[in-house]
Formats: sequence, C-alpha cells, structure tokens
Amino acid sequence: MPTVGDRDRTIERIQAILQRTGFHVTGTHNIRPSSFDLVARRDSLLLLVKVLKNIDALGPNEAVRLRELGRLIPAVGLVVGSSSGTSPLEPGVVYMRYGVPILNEETLQEYVEKGVPPFLFSSPGGIFARINGARLRELREDRSLSLGALASAAGVSRRTIQLYEEGAGAEITVVERIETYLGEPIAEPIDLFARRAGPPAEPPRETDGSDPPGTVPLSESTGDSLRDGVVRQLGDIGLTVTVTMRAPFDAFSRTPEARPEILLTGVGSLRAAHHRAPILLGLVRVIEGHGMFVVREESRTSSIDGLPILTIQELKRSRDHDELLEVLS
Repeated sequence: MPTVGDRDRTIERIQAILQRTGFHVTGTHNIRPSSFDLVARRDSLLLLVKVLKNIDALGPNEAVRLRELGRLIPAVGLVVGSSSGTSPLEPGVVYMRYGVPILNEETLQEYVEKGVPPFLFSSPGGIFARINGARLRELREDRSLSLGALASAAGVSRRTIQLYEEGAGAEITVVERIETYLGEPIAEPIDLFARRAGPPAEPPRETDGSDPPGTVPLSESTGDSLRDGVVRQLGDIGLTVTVTMRAPFDAFSRTPEARPEILLTGVGSLRAAHHRAPILLGLVRVIEGHGMFVVREESRTSSIDGLPILTIQELKRSRDHDELLEVLS
C-alpha cells in the first residue's frame, strides 16, 4: 500500500521533471488538504498540478476547485496519477475526469522533456484518438477513394467516415487500420497545456455534508469573522475577490485593470502564518503576483520569510488597492 512518503517522492520527481525543462516550480503539498500540489511557470504558461496515486480519488468537487483556480489565475490544471482502481494508467493516454485532464508520470515526462505529445484519450468504451478530419478528406480525395471504399478498409460505415472527416474521434484500432491503408498519419496530437475554453465551472450542489467545492459567494458568510472582514475590506478598496477553499490562500483578488495584478491573501493565527508563509510566498513568486497574511493577533513582525503580515486594522489603513499593493511591495 502506498505511503505518504511514496506520494511525496512522486511529487519530487514531477517537480524535478518540470524544473529540468525550464519551469519555475513551487510545492504546496505541505498544506493539506489542498486542491493542487505544484504550481509551475514557464514564460506565460502556468500549471496547477495535482498528484494522485489512484485517480478515482478525484471527485467532482475537487475537480471544480482545480478548474476554478485555473480559471482565476489563469492556469492549466492537470492531474498526474498512477492508476484507476487496480489498473495502471497507460502511457501516451490522456484520461478526462470532470473536465480535468489526467496522465501518468511517463506521459508528462515524454511531453515536456522530449516534445512527444500523447495522441490517445480514454473514454467510456475504450481508447480513442482525435482525427484530423481535413487531412483525412485530403488523403482520401488525393487517392480518388470513395467514402464506401475507405469505410470498407476501415471496417466502419460511410456515415462514420463522414464523421471522422468532420473531426470525430475514433477507436485506436480503427485509426490504425486507416493509417495503414492510407500510409499516412491522421491522428491529432493532444496539447496537454491548452487552456480549455468554456464558461466558469458551476460547483455542484452538496447534499452529503462534505466540504464545499470551489469558492464561496461573497454574499455569504464564510463562518470566520476575520476572513469575512478581510474579504469585505478587499472589495471595498476596489479588488475583485474570490474566497477559496482547500487552497494555501483564503482569498484570491485581482485589480480591475485590463492587465490585472493578483493578490493572494492568507487569513488566520500568527502560528498559521508561520506555517503557510513560505508556501504562500513561493506561490506569489511563481505567479508573479502579490501576497499577504492577515493575522488575528497583534504581531511584532511585519513579515515572515518576506511575506507581509498585517492585522485587519492595518489592512483598513489602505484607501484603495493601489495603496495596498504599494504597502506590500
């Protein structure tokens, strides 16, 4: 049975893979529970990486949290896992759960170190590949093949070939038959780091009393008077604020400009600040934003490991977000 040490070693290997390929990486796995374990930046690309032994542990609420944080930052969220149930994850295959791409360590390493993309994705019913429909049509027409002739070679219907030419996915065995028959590749590589378009994820309604997903609406109390006060104050000085759950920070804020600046805020006791400050500061540096920790009690220190420490009274002295960010700089 895997131990915590096994998981930590996996995270360390993944961190090393990313660092070798030019990513600036910081870990968050010492804060538990957390929606992600690593944050990595290379140029303008930001990744939020969650590491799981068994990907069946990724539930809909956890996926919503990862996707929502990815939307806010913005960053690409992905999960690196080892197995689904008792079956190991296949190399070169991308698995999707609740809109989050999942792959094994080998697939990630091939992609970032060698530039070898995966071509296959797992879906109910088997392993599939995305077909380059325009390329398939071009190859068929160049060879003066009818839909029926290619369908016969592939072992599918004429209508299915039409769907492939419109970009539908196909079972890997069918793709292999078509590529063998035409003598050319038709499968599309999967861009693991593409930001997936779509509306913001709606957190599912909880009925079992488990942890709330994603974020908390600002109109609702978080159940913590200090956090509520910090959130109100950040909103009052012109920041757009999202209260986060199961993250190393309690509030994610951005300025209203076209190119917004990001502020990550932790809230809690001075003891919690000492524990979370190095992690929060690492996140701030990777995402190239600002950070602070608002504590319940008076503190004789203005910073911990370089992260600004404020009381709610000190926070209220800033009249607008520009003044606050200047204080934090």
